[in-house]
Amino acid sequence: MRILVTNDDGIHAEGLRALERIAAQLSDDVWTVAPEMEQSGASRAMTLTAPLRVRPVSERRFSVFGTPTDCVMLAFQDLVQGAKPDLVLSGVNRGQNLGEDVTVSGTVAGAMQGMALGCPSIALSQSLRVFHDSERALYHTAETHAPGIIRALLKAGWPKDVIININFPDLEPEQIESVEVTAQGRREIHDAHAERRTDLRGRDYYWVGFRGFQDESPEGTDLYAVRHGRISVTPLHIDLTHRPTLHALKGVLGGAPPKA
Repeated sequence: MRILVTNDDGIHAEGLRALERIAAQLSDDVWTVAPEMEQSGASRAMTLTAPLRVRPVSERRFSVFGTPTDCVMLAFQDLVQGAKPDLVLSGVNRGQNLGEDVTVSGTVAGAMQGMALGCPSIALSQSLRVFHDSERALYHTAETHAPGIIRALLKAGWPKDVIININFPDLEPEQIESVEVTAQGRREIHDAHAERRTDLRGRDYYWVGFRGFQDESPEGTDLYAVRHGRISVTPLHIDLTHRPTLHALKGVLGGAPPKA
């Protein structure tokens, strides 16, 4: 099995090294293509207005001056020599990707691009109690549990238009209660906010951060599972159509042209 590893935290990230070790437990044919600099929150952005430059780091390891989507695209198109990857692993992200996070996550986007190119793809994230540089991510928890989960997923299989989003709680490996297949949750209170500050020239600027609110998402969701010490495994797909509204609006607008 040929595995492509990517992330959004950058080529130097500790979580990327953890994911490479996870991949090495599954195969001896592992390639890494990751952003040169952190791309957290990049979602599925593609670099369209600047050249994409690639830096060879070591054998089968490359950094790209671009986004996770750029990295996976270049890996499939040119950087991975010979056969195309059989599996894309994206992460291990420093911090959870739960609920509405998945729509802005570069980690999830790396897996989405792998899926778009016809390859089974998995996003992996290690939760943090607080998103702060002083907080230590327990990557050894992901390293302990991920290989077995990935093997089970590959054996079971999943649809071609679906990615798997795995989130590990901020706990030591032996403290994990269980693995739970979950639905994507939704926070009642939006966690991200922009704080206004003033620079030394008197100009205002904004810095985006997270308040760290505790959510109350119901049981069965990814947010609930991780909050209760369980590994969350969520199947995601890119179709954002809301079916009930689709059918309701058809009843109103139908297929006829609008009247003047």
